[in-house]
Amino acid sequence: MRRTVTLSALAAVLAATAAGSALAVGSTANSASKQAPAEHARQQRGTLLDRVPERGVLRVCTTGDYRPFSHRDPKSGAYTGIDIKMAGDLAKSLDAKPTYVPTTWATLVDDLAAGRCDVGMGGVSVTLARARKASFSEPYLTDGKTPIVRCEDKDKYRTLEEIDQPGVRVVVNPGGTNEQFARAHVKQATLTVHPDNTTIFDEIIAGRADVMMTDASETRYQSAIHPELCAVHPDEPFSFSEKAYVLPRGDAQFKEYVDQWVHLATHDGTYQKYEDEWMKR
Repeated sequence: MRRTVTLSALAAVLAATAAGSALAVGSTANSASKQAPAEHARQQRGTLLDRVPERGVLRVCTTGDYRPFSHRDPKSGAYTGIDIKMAGDLAKSLDAKPTYVPTTWATLVDDLAAGRCDVGMGGVSVTLARARKASFSEPYLTDGKTPIVRCEDKDKYRTLEEIDQPGVRVVVNPGGTNEQFARAHVKQATLTVHPDNTTIFDEIIAGRADVMMTDASETRYQSAIHPELCAVHPDEPFSFSEKAYVLPRGDAQFKEYVDQWVHLATHDGTYQKYEDEWMKR
């Protein structure tokens, strides 16, 4: 009798074990089936290196207010500039066409991070604050902040000490590295934020401001098209910075491709050709 009870108990244990194993397998299968759609969606999203050619469009965030890199004509809406040319070149290399997404200096990186565009272009300086939200391509230009003034004042505002004096009127555009630099170094001079970067240099020409500190590349261009203005020591700027293209975080394949494209364009004459078209006007 005791043996029969023992065998019955063993059979019950084995049955429970088998049922538990089946339940575990079923649970694992159900869990996998729930995870599969999310994993499938992730794989479907893939890399921009594949998605841009598939859709045939490269979406480019650009401010359109920073010549010689990016300028939007207020009448026609057409974009021109060194980086607009480069955007067309990048798009062509991906069997796509560029389309331009308007943005501002204050929102450019957030627009990219939110997926409103595939790349940010237009004279964007590399900063650690921006790098926390986005990736940067290999740099294509070394730059730095330097003054631009009326030519009669070119020997008057050569140092930060000479600029940061009571009575000196410094003008700056909002939301980008120009404003950050000015606020960090202007304590005694009068600092005015001018909202339109396309007309800001007219403020100096008209005598409503004395100095703007911006990238040396921009001072060279503006002094070339405005004979009243002079770039002050653009070969020896106050700061060091680099310009690069802004890319989404986490897409290593697309970044590697854009890095290689930048490397080739800056060594085979492509970038230099586009720069010469603007700087020699």
